[in-house]
Amino acid sequence: MKTDKIIREILSSARQMMLATSSDGNSTATAVSFATEGDHLLFFSFTTSREAGQIHVNPHVQALIESPDPNQKNTLQIEGLCYRIKKPQEQKRAYQMLAARAQNLKPLMEDPFLRKNKVTGYYRLIPTAINLLDGEKPMQANWHETTAKPIPTVIDFAQTVLKRISVWIRAVRAPFFTASIVPVLIGSVIAYIDLMRAGGLALWSWTNFWLVLIGAVFSQAGTNLGNDYFDHTSKNDEQNDFSTPFNGGSRIIQNGLIKPWKIFFAAVFFFVATMAIGFHLNNLLNGFSLSASPLLWLGLLGVALGFLYTGHPVRLGYHGWGELSVALGFGPVMVLGAHYVLTAPLINSGQIVWEWQMPLLASVPVAVLIMLVVWINQFQDLPADKLVGKNTWVVRLAGIKDNHVDYGRPFLYYMYFNYFSFGFIFFLGMVGFFIPALSTPFVLISLLPVILSHQAIKQGKAWLDLWNDPSADRRKLPFELLKVNVSTIGVHLLTGGLLALGYWIQILVD
Repeated sequence: MKTDKIIREILSSARQMMLATSSDGNSTATAVSFATEGDHLLFFSFTTSREAGQIHVNPHVQALIESPDPNQKNTLQIEGLCYRIKKPQEQKRAYQMLAARAQNLKPLMEDPFLRKNKVTGYYRLIPTAINLLDGEKPMQANWHETTAKPIPTVIDFAQTVLKRISVWIRAVRAPFFTASIVPVLIGSVIAYIDLMRAGGLALWSWTNFWLVLIGAVFSQAGTNLGNDYFDHTSKNDEQNDFSTPFNGGSRIIQNGLIKPWKIFFAAVFFFVATMAIGFHLNNLLNGFSLSASPLLWLGLLGVALGFLYTGHPVRLGYHGWGELSVALGFGPVMVLGAHYVLTAPLINSGQIVWEWQMPLLASVPVAVLIMLVVWINQFQDLPADKLVGKNTWVVRLAGIKDNHVDYGRPFLYYMYFNYFSFGFIFFLGMVGFFIPALSTPFVLISLLPVILSHQAIKQGKAWLDLWNDPSADRRKLPFELLKVNVSTIGVHLLTGGLLALGYWIQILVD
């Protein structure tokens, strides 16, 4: 057929197509070079790009390919399904075909740094229908049905739902919920110790434990979403050229996966849900939702710190209070909150007074270590933070001369805070030998992650040396800091988990 012949001619001679992707009502149009493999179209794109993010969520795409022949006015309108190529052999084949057809792509596809960090991506567009648009007959449709089968409705529905769920999991940054789980576990274990020593284990409530844990996770989800939204309104995340899984936000808004207003209202939802749980527990324990109990004040403080971290009108993170708010919120507030809720039945019966000293002391190391997670992540964020006036302590401490950022002082403080955390744990262990009411010697097992902490500091020093080398490619070096980002998260998780285990061993000994 004539239509089929023209389509084949255009696909074989054209070198570029305009690709349209979409997600949640957000659309993206991108010009990409392509090669053909049978009926399929192969193209290259960065895996961190907006179109790549939308393809992952919604594989249904459209493409326009204009005939390169100046004597023709034909354009191909292609509807199809797009997937990232993951098999090494298929990736190699895609590289060879694209390199032969688009020489300008070779430096990007062969860049060892981009390949090492899995930024290079190859994609396959499988056309399901092709419409030949004739510029001289714009109202005439010449549809060419391909052999590709559309996704069955039920499977398409299931995949869409699962992918939307995965997008929201990414938006709330669920893998980092350990920041709230760790302090709740520590506060809960210490509460169990106090109940056991007072002969009140019958008052332990698993229901209340789970409510506290869910409330803490919801609070963190609200904080993460609020941070994404308000860093979007300030254009902070838009200015960030060094975003990674650990900094620069979730990139959900920037990649057009969820509309900004949905992120904002989701943040509000999680904060309201956190408050609802808190009010319910306060009513259950003290007879009135607004009873002036420690739970009320700790809960309100936690929600305020979470929302105002980047939210208007206070914007703590923009005025040098962000690090302290993170330490307080994911340290004393959560540890003391969990401890109070689980010991409140015994406190309200008059059998004991609230013994807040032990959980407060136990919260100090995890508070400092979670602050360090944010602290080291701010190294990559510094250029964007400085540009929009987000005056974190890394921004304040870093020296800038001749457009060169000196991270020496911020990293020095990173080291000092690490030393302080493990020094404080040693102090807690010593106190546990002489004052059992304040600590336990078994917390000394949480000194083990000092090995990982030492490794992170060593890696950080090596990174600083590279950064200060005048010949260094400083656009790539921020990604080399990822090892320190990961190690810092690991130190917090392992140290907090071992702290909880140390207190649990005390329970077994008692």
